[in-house]
Amino acid sequence: MTDQGEMHLNAQPAGSGGPKPRRGFLLLIVALIVVAAVVVAGIVPRRRARAALREETNQLAIPSVRAVHPSHGAPHTEIVLPGNMQAFTDAPIYARTNGYLKKWYVDIGGRVKAGQVLAEIESPEVDQQLAQAQADLNTAKANLDLSEITAKRYEDLKNTDSVSKQDVDNAEGDFQAKRAALASAASNVRRLQELQSFEKIYAPFDGVITARNTDVGHLINSGAGGTQSELFHIAAIRTLRVYVNVPQEYSASAKPGLTADLTLSEFPGRRFQGKLVRTSNAIDPTTRTLLVEIDVNNSSGELLPGAYAEVHLKVPSGAATYILPVTALIFRSQGLQVALVEGNKARLVPVTLGRDFGTEVEVLSGLPENALVIMNPPDSLISGEGVRVVGVSEGPAPPSADGTG
Repeated sequence: MTDQGEMHLNAQPAGSGGPKPRRGFLLLIVALIVVAAVVVAGIVPRRRARAALREETNQLAIPSVRAVHPSHGAPHTEIVLPGNMQAFTDAPIYARTNGYLKKWYVDIGGRVKAGQVLAEIESPEVDQQLAQAQADLNTAKANLDLSEITAKRYEDLKNTDSVSKQDVDNAEGDFQAKRAALASAASNVRRLQELQSFEKIYAPFDGVITARNTDVGHLINSGAGGTQSELFHIAAIRTLRVYVNVPQEYSASAKPGLTADLTLSEFPGRRFQGKLVRTSNAIDPTTRTLLVEIDVNNSSGELLPGAYAEVHLKVPSGAATYILPVTALIFRSQGLQVALVEGNKARLVPVTLGRDFGTEVEVLSGLPENALVIMNPPDSLISGEGVRVVGVSEGPAPPSADGTG
């Protein structure tokens, strides 16, 4: 019974035992694989999309900029400065004798030659004094002649012992005194003749009369005692002097021999050439400028003394300069800067400007050779920040000598 019962218990129907657990395990594995595949299929695209988005964000964070190569500035710089035109020689004319104006011959604007008579003065007192002086001179001559005869007679009588030696000495002394009186009278006549010659007013040099401050019948006082005593004013305008104050930064280049052009509003489109002839060789401590003189030929007489002119002075550039568009400049609290591209990164450098041409500026210092400068730099740009250059252009053409581009 026992053996049969055990045999009955151990015996099981075919297909109802061992294979079932293995099949379930396989199904579990398959299910896990499917789940993993689904998970992976969902995560990987997301990770890729996230990485692509990060990469795109990083790329978009790098600013795209355009850059320019600065052009070299002109070897000569033309600075435009205000100038005052003056006559080469300018002088007031006064009378040297008293009297009344008898006649004047030249009015304002009249061109005169050196030695030409401008006016005549009536001075009856001087004429009377001269007549008296000439009479005194004649008297002195007569006295001298008599004294000379007397001295000779006494000299002859001395040899015969007819007169004493004292009488001879007295006669000789009187002769010497009379000769001195004659010289004095002659000197007085020459003095009055000089005064009488001052009755005619002459032009001291070639020029033009710019003022006439007298008229017929006016009482004339000799000398230059006041403004009312000035009879005429004469100016030599064949060559004009133009005085200009050159800024200190250009003073080293402002040397005699430089050419300069003058422009005046009354002569649009015309230029008058001049030359720098001398400087004051000293900087004015108030204005920090150097006073220079420019001479301009005015043989035609078109230019007038006292006029205002713009002086275009050509000075050699002391160092290499560059021309940049104004859109490349950065204005910050650190000062004026520009952004350079170096190895796909930006570097801010300070610069010093020269002249302003409107859309372009002159850079005197701060730019290295072959620099690549960012145009329209972003306001947030800092040194070391990466940049992407999307276009490079050549700098603006160097401005012409007159700074007009």
